[in-house]
Amino acid sequence: MTLTTLVAGGTAAAREAAIAAALDRQTSTALILEGLASGQPVFDAHSNDAMLIVARIAPGCLCCTGNLTMRVTLNRILRHPPQRLFISLAQDAHLDQIHAFLRTAPYDGLLMLTDDLRLPS
Repeated sequence: MTLTTLVAGGTAAAREAAIAAALDRQTSTALILEGLASGQPVFDAHSNDAMLIVARIAPGCLCCTGNLTMRVTLNRILRHPPQRLFISLAQDAHLDQIHAFLRTAPYDGLLMLTDDLRLPS
């Protein structure tokens, strides 16, 4: 099972900094980052790191768009499941719906949700 943490609130740069602080460089980790951080994105320098997979998706409520973008991105990442997954969300308005989506098949058997990492807005 892949330990999965939703990261929400704050700016994109703040969410990336919080994820970077929580990373264990010895653990295979995937990141799904919604939107682009302003300035210098934290993870662009790690594009050749074999222990870190970074997927950026266009901003937009992942719940309201029918989860298609999230489903495709997750399916690609989970072909070779990492030990850890962080999903950075631009908005935290529908966290309950995102949790519900991640608890449905097939993700309920692949992901173990941890406590959310919420940043002040």
